Amino acid sequence: MTQLIDSRTLEAYRRDGYVVVPGLLTGDELDSYEPEVTAAVARRTSGDTRTLAERTPYEQSFFQCMNLWEDTPSVRPLTFHPRVGQAAAELIGVDGVRLWHDQALYKAAGGRETDPHQDQPYWPITETDTITAWIPFAGSTLASGAMAYLPGSHLVGVRKFVNIFQAEDAGVLMHEPEIKAIGPRWVEVPRGSIAFHSGLTVHMAKPNTTDTDRAVHTIIYLADGCTRRNTQWHPSVDRDAIEVGAPIRGACTPMIWPRPEGDLPSPPPPLPAALKSVMTPGVMPVE
Repeated sequence: MTQLIDSRTLEAYRRDGYVVVPGLLTGDELDSYEPEVTAAVARRTSGDTRTLAERTPYEQSFFQCMNLWEDTPSVRPLTFHPRVGQAAAELIGVDGVRLWHDQALYKAAGGRETDPHQDQPYWPITETDTITAWIPFAGSTLASGAMAYLPGSHLVGVRKFVNIFQAEDAGVLMHEPEIKAIGPRWVEVPRGSIAFHSGLTVHMAKPNTTDTDRAVHTIIYLADGCTRRNTQWHPSVDRDAIEVGAPIRGACTPMIWPRPEGDLPSPPPPLPAALKSVMTPGVMPVE
């Protein structure tokens, strides 16, 4: 099997906690997947008629649509794309990766910034072998809401749960002693490239000052064998009744790589209405 990530890119990821990888998706694939994800986001958000100004500060940062692979079959090949999954596994140095969940993060025209945070504290996962693939269909620019990463911040571990769903927590992570000396590095991602970042890397995003939504699909991976950390409710583990300390393996977290070519998993049963009420923003991962 051909290695996708060269030694220089791997070294950069291990040093900085993020990296931009070109060439994993073709232009034709992006042209095919973008309308499907965009249509799925429109369908998921069609019942919300509020203006951007009427939304909470968190909701003004982006529209967040989780687990599109489950109810949108046309998105499934993107979420389970073998080259992207293989790259994720190589970057974190494991033999196989599972899906934690996918999510579209569409920053509306005029949308506000995304506040600094780490992803890992939002997840009931013991190990930190997690990574996110951030796929901007049209690329990202400073004007459209490009991301910034604090290089090396993944090496200081989990520092603080930042509830970016509440305005009073905005920016507090940047005052942590190990974090405040690290300056953000703003990264524009060309169309066709994918930005990967560790679940421990502190990151943020600029506001979208353009007149076009910033369209992004993300895939969050965890190493096969990771275990559940605590009883914090999360749809990726509770729908499969994964117990604390048990490996996270179930219909909600299928293998992405390795996987037989052309094989796509069947989605789990829809989330029961009773459980939807438990899905508060405080347990939902973000960019």
